[in-house]
Amino acid sequence: MITSAQKTVADYIRTIPDFPHEGILFRDVTTLFQDPRGFRLAVDQLLSPFVGQTIDSVAGLEARGFILGGAVAHQLSKGFVPIRKKGKLPAATIEQSYALEYGEAIVEIHDDAVGPGDKVLIVDDLLATGGTAEAGITLIERLGAEVIGCAFVIDLPDLGGRAKLEAMSVPVHAICTYDGA
Repeated sequence: MITSAQKTVADYIRTIPDFPHEGILFRDVTTLFQDPRGFRLAVDQLLSPFVGQTIDSVAGLEARGFILGGAVAHQLSKGFVPIRKKGKLPAATIEQSYALEYGEAIVEIHDDAVGPGDKVLIVDDLLATGGTAEAGITLIERLGAEVIGCAFVIDLPDLGGRAKLEAMSVPVHAICTYDGA
C-alpha cells in the first residue's frame, strides 16, 4: 500500500473511461482537489519551477484553473486574474477566440486585469491541444503584460498543446503526463 507520504500527484487523479464519449480516458482532478495532501502537493509542484522569478499575478483558465490558480496565487501572495468564457465578466473586457474540436469558443479578460510590463503565470488543470492557453496568452500579451510560464497538472503531449505554447516562447511546466487523448 502506498502511504500519503509516498504518493505522487498522479496517484490522486482518477481515470474515467469513455467520458465524455467512447474512446476517451478522462483524467478527473476532482479527486485530487478532494484530498488535502494531494491538493497541497499539486499546488506546491505547480509553482516550484517559478519560485524566485518575478510574478505580479497568476491567471487561471476557466474553470478548474480558477481553483488551482487561486491556490497558487495565495501561496505566492499575488493577485489572481480569471480568464473566463465570453459573457461571464462584469466590467469592460477584451476577447480572444480559439478553435475547438468542432467550432470555436471565446475567452475574455478584464481590460484592466494586468498592465504593461506585468509578469503573469498562467495555471490550469489540463493541457491538451493548447487552444485555451494560447488564447489566454494572447489576451495577456494584448494588455502589454508578459507570460512568464504556464503550469498544468496534466499534459496530454500527443495532442500538441505543449509544442504550440513553446512555439510562442512560453515555458510549459506539467506535473503529470499521459499518453493518448
